[in-house]
Amino acid sequence: MRKINIGLLGCGTVGTGVAKMLIENKNLISSRVGADLILRRVADIDVKRDRGLTFDDGVLITDAQQVVDDPEIDIIIEMIGGEGIARELILRAIEHGKPVVTANKALLASQGDVIFKAAAEKGIDLAFEASVGGCMPIIKALRESLVGNHIKSMTGILNGTCNYILSKISDEKSSFASALAEAQANGFAETDPTLDVGGFDTAHKLAILACLAYGTGMNFKDIYTEGISRITPLDIEYSSQFGYKIKLLAISKDHGDAIEARVHPTMIPFDNLLSNVNGSLNAITISGDAVGDILLYGHGAGMMPTASAVISDTVDISRNILSGVNSRIPLLAYQMDHIRHIPLMPLDEILTHYYVRFSALDQPGVLSKIAGILGNYGISIKTVHQKGRKTSGSVPIVMLTHLSKEADVRKALAEITALDIVGDAPVLIRIEDEDG
Repeated sequence: MRKINIGLLGCGTVGTGVAKMLIENKNLISSRVGADLILRRVADIDVKRDRGLTFDDGVLITDAQQVVDDPEIDIIIEMIGGEGIARELILRAIEHGKPVVTANKALLASQGDVIFKAAAEKGIDLAFEASVGGCMPIIKALRESLVGNHIKSMTGILNGTCNYILSKISDEKSSFASALAEAQANGFAETDPTLDVGGFDTAHKLAILACLAYGTGMNFKDIYTEGISRITPLDIEYSSQFGYKIKLLAISKDHGDAIEARVHPTMIPFDNLLSNVNGSLNAITISGDAVGDILLYGHGAGMMPTASAVISDTVDISRNILSGVNSRIPLLAYQMDHIRHIPLMPLDEILTHYYVRFSALDQPGVLSKIAGILGNYGISIKTVHQKGRKTSGSVPIVMLTHLSKEADVRKALAEITALDIVGDAPVLIRIEDEDG
């Protein structure tokens, strides 16, 4: 049976999972591929850590360039992460004509145009299923299963850390700080959680998905991104009273001449399937003109779920090697000469519903002043909730709007915030609701 040699760069959590699957499921994989996938070299800066695996002598080394340069290695798997040495090693592997598998969403979202161009010019495969959604086959769905569909929209929960934190606040009335601490203690959040809770990890993933869905270049820097740190138990309680749950969503919509792409906390109705995706799980709804709505759901991170996606890519490339073909499927779903720059719609132009919570003095005329300013900007109020004063000071006034333009809402809130009857800056949460 033919042997296909694998070089693994990085043997941290996910890298260890990849090695584990290649070693422990070797016979299963061989029976499905028709070749033995051999883990020839593993490069990591720490070769002494106990990973619960036994490597053959000489397999585990510290020199990643030696792995990339080894002429006997057929496929490079990059599990280092980050945008520094990982970029150099991937481009070096491409220059050597070696296909690459990676889960590095930050690198692809920020520098993907350069990397995909290099791979396309060399005519080799670059696979990245594990970069978005862990074990959910979202990349394969967009590149293959939905190839005949115009993708109208995508709405997804793509960060398990944020979903875990919001679930904790919702179900157990935890504060943001305590929910984050618990997520870190359970290994769902990094010591520095900024990329997760700030929404940037989700934005990286949305940039990749938008590229595949719409045939545009990577637009990560232009995606509006807002994290979850301002979400409080009070807002979650109010949202529940109105029949909504709050989730950090990646949202994209095709408007033909522009793409709507944004990441922010969002209220969605209880009957939306995404509202029932809790804990560290991920899910995404894709709407196509032929298939309607489909839902993918599963573990978006973790050693073995992510490793499973990496192995899937490795097997796909191995089958191409056995068939003597490269780049059978376009790297970014579209042929490279059909990928074009499609502008992202400015946030000010979007139309959606809004939840706004004001802290205002409990006195006559306050509500009418706020409503009057909203009306001046053409913002129609759908629901108002106001609690009476129990002690001296401000009270919350919560409003849900009908469909409104972001620019108008922002102007109205700026004017309302300037009133002496309003205290802290209002809390604004966008709502995705089919009810127009």
